[in-house]
Amino acid sequence: MTKPSLPELLHAAVTAVGGVERPGQVTMAEAVAEAVDDNSHLLVQAGTGTGKSLGYLVPALAHGERVVVATATLALQRQLVERDLPRTVDALHPLLRRRPEFAMLKGRSNYLCLHRLHEGVPQEEEDGLFDQFEAATPTSKLGKDLLRMRDWADETETGDRDDLTPGVSDRAWGQLSVSSRECLGATKCAYGAECFAEAARERAKLADVVVTNHALLAIDAIEGAPVLPQHEVLIVDEAHELVSRVTGVATGELTPGQVNRAVRRSAKLVNEKAADSLQTASETFERVMELALPGRLEEIPEDLGYALMALRDAARTVISALGSTRDKSVQDEDAVRKQALAAVENIHGVAERITQGSEYDVVWYERHDRFGASLRVAPLSVSGLLREKLFTDRSVVLTSATLKLGGDFNGVGASLGLAPEGTEGEDVPQWKGLDVGSPFDYPKQGILYVARHLATPGREGSRDDMMDELAELVEAAGGRTLGLFSSMRGAQAAAEELRGRLDKPILLQGEETLGELIKAFSADPETCLFGTLSLWQGVDVPGAGCQLVVMDRIPFPRPDDPLMSARQKAVEQGGGNGFMAVAATHAALLMAQGAGRLVRATGDRGVVAVLDPRLANARYGSYLRASLPDFWYTTDRGQARRSLAAIDAAAKADGK
Repeated sequence: MTKPSLPELLHAAVTAVGGVERPGQVTMAEAVAEAVDDNSHLLVQAGTGTGKSLGYLVPALAHGERVVVATATLALQRQLVERDLPRTVDALHPLLRRRPEFAMLKGRSNYLCLHRLHEGVPQEEEDGLFDQFEAATPTSKLGKDLLRMRDWADETETGDRDDLTPGVSDRAWGQLSVSSRECLGATKCAYGAECFAEAARERAKLADVVVTNHALLAIDAIEGAPVLPQHEVLIVDEAHELVSRVTGVATGELTPGQVNRAVRRSAKLVNEKAADSLQTASETFERVMELALPGRLEEIPEDLGYALMALRDAARTVISALGSTRDKSVQDEDAVRKQALAAVENIHGVAERITQGSEYDVVWYERHDRFGASLRVAPLSVSGLLREKLFTDRSVVLTSATLKLGGDFNGVGASLGLAPEGTEGEDVPQWKGLDVGSPFDYPKQGILYVARHLATPGREGSRDDMMDELAELVEAAGGRTLGLFSSMRGAQAAAEELRGRLDKPILLQGEETLGELIKAFSADPETCLFGTLSLWQGVDVPGAGCQLVVMDRIPFPRPDDPLMSARQKAVEQGGGNGFMAVAATHAALLMAQGAGRLVRATGDRGVVAVLDPRLANARYGSYLRASLPDFWYTTDRGQARRSLAAIDAAAKADGK
């Protein structure tokens, strides 16, 4: 039997998921197959509606080697494992004459821990363990969640938090899960043979396709101990998110509360002298943190330096002492010791990292209204790490609807550690950028309107002219508005103002869960939804429910953001343009994602309105506009209103 061609396989898969073949999808599949065969790397931009998941799954499955697919969002992981992969595997089975296996793999803390469930949680203040089911009153929210999780544990096959519906709070989940550092290990644990996390790992070892998330991919790259099985092909979907997820995993944090917990957890397990030294260091650190002012620490202040060295040395002493001291009153000592060790090792690691003072790290204080001060340390750049860990020994395909900024892939490529496309060199990963376009006719389906007549937004202060403009646009659109704001304060102010002015329901992020808000927004065409960061990327409402997307201003990073400003400064010191490389790139990605909320299907029509004149007037405006879908462009406010009113009238005539 002759080997089936890629177009045949793609046709079978697309038919199985009830889709329509798109030229961009075929182009993408061919490019992915070529990259995998050549063991080279590919950055591919595939617009909404291209069907990009099949564009990479079909050639990857046809290749026959093990593939890891890493995504940023839970929604896409679920779509792959519950819909795309089962149907694609069924469709390809007769043609390939084999049935590829697939599995989902996440970090350990995403799975229910049977040891915690049956033996209880190591108690900090007293000896032994406490039964969390006894400790939480059955009528409290926590108590009800825990009892529901106990029942669920008997019926779940995966123990995966995301399979528990409705979900539970982080606090409740934390009672019945462990981090990889706290885990006893399958061989030492009484429940190792039934462990959900271990079972997931075993399934992944046998699978042809392993679906995971960016965070686990980052842990696999950074920590040196492989968590993912050996694989020949890595596909990173939602790749525009990768750098921020890797940065998050590589960021360390110290807070007084966290240090106090480590003191309590280790006190019963070490000699008095070791316990006292950590207690004293903890009190010194707490006093320093009480005076901490938010902002970057270019140099470590003397009092903080002393406090961190004391913490580091005391933590090292406790780690050594934990191995030898035994307290007969402690029940399930292995679990208690493991939890204490994880907490103290983390403190030692972060304190050591900051005191060593690498030029490649950024250190800063943060202050939170509820949680107080924290000390944070993050890498100035993760590009070197990604170049070294991601692009060796395997073919890597990175894909997203937004990878091409200002007209090329080099900006995103640089953040991933890649030299400009076409650069030759012995240790330079070779890659190709490909834009397969979109099935949508953007100039006919959407308008980009920039409110050029408004005042340039300042850092603070009210924007009365912007509020007037927003109200008029929402009125013209008949509701149907997704408002994307660069700060929560801006979203709240706009919601408050428009609730007083317009007879339209205005939903505000934070007043209900995101899922419920999006459901309510898509159910009623007159409804508007206002919010901040997660709405710029997480909303998929095709049809008449979303015909106006408003951005209040260009979403540059805050000037006082320690990490972004440090990255900008580093680029400038190297002779580059820090503003364009960091701030403008950050804004372009977000704006491209935000503008992508408007057209989600071939029949969608609408307006993206940017209420920031800099997009029309500033030098960098053309770079940002080139990063957006190719909408018809205008600065004519009358034109924007007339178009919105016409689109609203057409939707009402269709009964929508």
